[in-house]
Amino acid sequence: MRVRVSFVGRVQGVGFRATVRECASRYALFGWVRNEPDGSVTAELQGAAEVVEGCLAELAESRRGFIRSMDRAVLVEDPTLTGFDIVR
Repeated sequence: MRVRVSFVGRVQGVGFRATVRECASRYALFGWVRNEPDGSVTAELQGAAEVVEGCLAELAESRRGFIRSMDRAVLVEDPTLTGFDIVR
């Protein structure tokens, strides 16, 4: 499963991208995370569906005071994805 998630709220300047990268690493997910000009953060996460859902649930719980909404879209899996990066 591969999803693109837009996190809206107080998610820039609070270590949010590092938190996403740490969660993705613990769950052995592939993808990336980046700040957007509008103040949101976008992440793509790829892995087994239950693992992706687990990471997203952990983020929603651990950062509930910062995240106002999480919009997601399911994408076609990308077999070339390796690792998890913070994109600048």
